[in-house]
Amino acid sequence: MTRTDIPPSVTLTKPAPSSSEARTWHTVRPYALLWRREMTRLRHNPLRLVMGLVTPLLFLVVLGTGLEAASSTLGKAQLNDYRAYLFPGALVMSVQAPAIAVGISLVWDRRLGMLRQMLVSPFPRSSIVLGLALGGATTGAVYGLALLAVGGIAGVRYTPMLLVVLVELLLVSLLFTSFGLLAAVTIRQVDTFQIVVNLSLMPLMFFSGAMFPPNGLPGWLDTVVKLNPLTYGVDAVRRTLPGPDVLTSEQTRLMLGDWNPPVYAELGVLAALTAAVLSLATYRFSRTQ
Repeated sequence: MTRTDIPPSVTLTKPAPSSSEARTWHTVRPYALLWRREMTRLRHNPLRLVMGLVTPLLFLVVLGTGLEAASSTLGKAQLNDYRAYLFPGALVMSVQAPAIAVGISLVWDRRLGMLRQMLVSPFPRSSIVLGLALGGATTGAVYGLALLAVGGIAGVRYTPMLLVVLVELLLVSLLFTSFGLLAAVTIRQVDTFQIVVNLSLMPLMFFSGAMFPPNGLPGWLDTVVKLNPLTYGVDAVRRTLPGPDVLTSEQTRLMLGDWNPPVYAELGVLAALTAAVLSLATYRFSRTQ
């Protein structure tokens, strides 16, 4: 039985996408799929977000309040509001754990056999690393956004400048994710990976100027702080945050000799290091068997 209510000129099939559209989608698809996987993990595990904020909040509230009270009691206060000074370090701390978790998930994917399925897919291996990196960086930025929402306890003002801070946190999170992925494609054991990452993160945080001004330090400590890339991320976030004067005072800003590097130069250092680490991780992953 034939249909007579459809004119001959009408087609029931969608036109095939052009070759350029197909090539574009084939290039973008792996990034989108892996980014979506990380967002799905975050959405289905809200407890992970809550627990990830416990440490930076304790770091900010307990340590900041305790030291501020102690310094006031002893009459040796060097900062007007130590909690405000600690807040940028707490922000950076909040983005590191979810970003590194992407590296842990890659190690588990190798152990469970899921990595082999990724490797036999028709997508370039570089797109797998970049997709995971973007997903981890976005997850870290979500953690940073959650902590920014309670920035009022440290005297932070809610202004549009917080959007700039969020972009800076996204870059720092991408740096952490790149380090995590580089470790994941190098280390095959989950336990070893966690030990190496934990031993690496703690010195980075302690020697970043997050808990004390990065100037006027003893010779060896001054050198370590200035060579730590995280120092420039913490300083950029601190100088961008709208809040108390302690965030931008001459005593707390980073000085390299007599030069105070601008924020864009500090972010350039982070971006260059991120690109280098991500390129190395991509190269090592492309040689994975």
